[in-house]
Amino acid sequence: MSPHRVASLPRFPVRLPIPDLRPFLAGNVLPGAWSFEAPAPGPHVALVSLTHGNEIAGALLLSRWLREELRPSRGRLTLIFANLDAFARFDPADPTLSRYVDEDLNRVWSAEVLNSARRSSELRRARELRPLIDTVDVLLDLHSMLWPSDPLLLCGAPLKARPLAGALGVPGLVVADQGHADGRRLLDYGPFADESSSRVALLVEGGPHWEPETPELMDRCARALLREAGLLEAPAAPPSSDAGLWEVTRTVVAATRGFAFVQQFRGGTVIPARNTLVALDGETEIRTPYDNCLLVMPSPHVLRGHTAVRLARRVG
Repeated sequence: MSPHRVASLPRFPVRLPIPDLRPFLAGNVLPGAWSFEAPAPGPHVALVSLTHGNEIAGALLLSRWLREELRPSRGRLTLIFANLDAFARFDPADPTLSRYVDEDLNRVWSAEVLNSARRSSELRRARELRPLIDTVDVLLDLHSMLWPSDPLLLCGAPLKARPLAGALGVPGLVVADQGHADGRRLLDYGPFADESSSRVALLVEGGPHWEPETPELMDRCARALLREAGLLEAPAAPPSSDAGLWEVTRTVVAATRGFAFVQQFRGGTVIPARNTLVALDGETEIRTPYDNCLLVMPSPHVLRGHTAVRLARRVG
């Protein structure tokens, strides 16, 4: 079985056009990276797409902005197509297979891994992008989701990221978490995770991978970010919902190949009662630890050792 794929996945229709990135592959600062500086001073804001090669909605958005020649009114705006090698393998007939080439690009963002002797397609790209990322003040990583879930913003562990995430209003659901045990995300990289630094990163899960509403929500979220950072003069968008701020208290990692939810849960579901059974991991019961427990991106087909669901409580 391919390491990119879980057995018995259903087939997913691709209802988005495959982005034509040929005009943008060269970049103007790095391959696949475009940067534009306004005459007026301001922060450096970066939007990152294709961290996973099959998540094409963000690439559609950024390629549209490049064709429209969107430019910042102040500061510097950088648009990045991250995992181009994985995207080059994208096949709408089997769209789950091009998430990465060798390893997940969103699990390599620690100094220990980046400075190591380890080699992979994704590490080569991360090391290429790293000097550019090191100049960014505000970053938004554009992601989408395989399984049904409400859109959400991840603000990671730092308290400093929460006000910005809440100010965007799109999507309204904001989740603070500690990341993944199997590696650091771009969201968790260096100064973004350091409370003493003013630099901030967010990650938007904009909706289903290949549905038309996903790039449109990403557009609203990204424009809200540019407005909050002062790069665009635009009216505030109405918030998607009043879902509030939630904090992950437990990341459930599948310990067996037999992990299974007791029913089909949608991400964003709030389980009203404490001690409700939600899944079985072999013979181990997974129960809600408190009333009004939010299920963050449950994965009904999960490999042993991978995150199955995160459990969160409302804190704001």
